[in-house]
Amino acid sequence: MAATAWIGCSLWDGVADTWRDDAGLVVGDDGRIAFVGAADEALAIARSADTGTDGPDGTAGVVELDGARVVPGLVNGHVHFSLALPGPMQDSVHSSTEADLVLLMAGNARDTLRAGITSVRLVGESRFADMALRRAIDAGLVSGPRIRTAGHALCCTGGHGWDADGHEADGADGFRRATREQLRAGADLIKVCISGGIAGEHEAIDTPQLTQDEMRAVIETAHAWGRKVTAHAGPAHVSEEAVALGLDGIEHGYELTAGLCASMAERGVWYTPTISVSRCEDFFVSNGVPTWMIDRALGAGPRHWESLQHAIAAGVPISLGTDMPPQAAYDGTTATVREMEHMQDAGMTALEVMRASTAAGAEWMQEQGQYGTLVPGAAADLVVLDGDPLADVAALRELWGVVKGGDVVRDDRGALRARVLS
Repeated sequence: MAATAWIGCSLWDGVADTWRDDAGLVVGDDGRIAFVGAADEALAIARSADTGTDGPDGTAGVVELDGARVVPGLVNGHVHFSLALPGPMQDSVHSSTEADLVLLMAGNARDTLRAGITSVRLVGESRFADMALRRAIDAGLVSGPRIRTAGHALCCTGGHGWDADGHEADGADGFRRATREQLRAGADLIKVCISGGIAGEHEAIDTPQLTQDEMRAVIETAHAWGRKVTAHAGPAHVSEEAVALGLDGIEHGYELTAGLCASMAERGVWYTPTISVSRCEDFFVSNGVPTWMIDRALGAGPRHWESLQHAIAAGVPISLGTDMPPQAAYDGTTATVREMEHMQDAGMTALEVMRASTAAGAEWMQEQGQYGTLVPGAAADLVVLDGDPLADVAALRELWGVVKGGDVVRDDRGALRARVLS
């Protein structure tokens, strides 16, 4: 259709502090938002876009939402579509052919999109299958969220992630080359593992793994190419060194301090807490994760929670990320929604969590206004539901409609089919 008006909803655009009632938006045939405002204005604009040709391809359309709530599609900033935790998951990825791997990732991408996550930031995949999947999604060959990817995560020899196809390197020159290899493959950002974590058997969370020269080589090389760098990080003293060197983001941050968070806030360093990974015992057990990793993850939980609260109190910019598969079943909902509930329980308001889960993801990538918000020029990525997630993000447990780029990808009620305007 030349243009489609979505009308009769309460709309939150990812920017405002509250809902716009009796709202409408117009989606052009390019899948981008042409107008946001009053429902009657949206109808008028859609009609004016009618080309006047015969048949539905040249006419305006309308979707009547009957009071439903509409929010931007969610943005999950810490995703691995080829997640390879120790145990059967890792064995499966390592034994897979490249074709197997791409199909596995494509299935995860499809299910992620249906769960309401319309954009993802991949932070460490295998064999550059992420690049192939990104191309296929962009070309419309398979269904999935918008992908921004780091390629392989970088680590020292034997460092965190080496057994999950992390790119091992040593010395400043080695890390400089490794960074350039990800950029050559098409990386949108760089991910580097600067300490141990919960999934490395022969390390501890607080094991430092890169020298300052190695960290500097990654950060300076990526920045020279216009890419941001985020770091898998556990202890505060390692993170402090990286932040001082110009790091852009911290993933997990299992042991942040109030002082470090104050420095992060001052420098605009982002935090993606992935708080779920230190409290998702059922997920670990169901996927055959070894006991040593489960014990380490759960043991990190109290300090991890405190880190998130330090970040909230200091005003650190926070973006949503799960590390768990975004669509994975978790406590009666998806990992993505459960992560949002954890963030709210830790002290963020529902509005702050919603911003961290939509607009913030695009801002992290310096792509404000392209997705994550419902404003003119942005991709028409919508989540449709009945409840009020600005009051309690648990309302997202009952989402029933998902739209990406103007295309309906989930419609549990059969209510999102556009009819031709007469």
